[in-house]
Amino acid sequence: MTYSIVARDPASGRFGIAIQTCWPFVGAACPWTESGVGAVVTQSYTEIAHGPNGLALLRAGATAPDALATLLAADPDAAVRQVGVVDAAGGSAAHTGARCVAAAGDRTAPDVSVQANMMERATVWPAMLDAYSAAAGDFADRLIAALRAAEAEGGDIRGGQSAVLVISGRPGDPPWRR
Repeated sequence: MTYSIVARDPASGRFGIAIQTCWPFVGAACPWTESGVGAVVTQSYTEIAHGPNGLALLRAGATAPDALATLLAADPDAAVRQVGVVDAAGGSAAHTGARCVAAAGDRTAPDVSVQANMMERATVWPAMLDAYSAAAGDFADRLIAALRAAEAEGGDIRGGQSAVLVISGRPGDPPWRR
């Protein structure tokens, strides 16, 4: 029901998250970012605690893969979750639970993770990563390019109702700066 991108802009050190979904108020529960620390997106039977807990792990020095593994190990419902994480060094990790509604999947590359579930086609998340990687312009433009690519591939099978774009402050900015 949701597709998202979580990324780190190597030029500025900022983190960004862009999400589109049929679910209302997606910006209230799914995107989590902290200047200089990292970013987490949680979706598909969202576990809100994965956001602040993931950021706490990153703040304490965990890498994105280690933070994700810790979150999932403590989650009895990991099979229905999707989570994407990017850390301050550009490490990325993603999880798509085996019981997420198909088409569902994820892809990662340095500085970026894309994930989608309940899609019309399994081409959505690869198209998102390709579009983000090929896009020109500022960080926000590249994040939006990923969302546009997802929509062009058919997007959420129920349509779109809610979207959010969040970009953190630069490293050294207050943690809450967006």
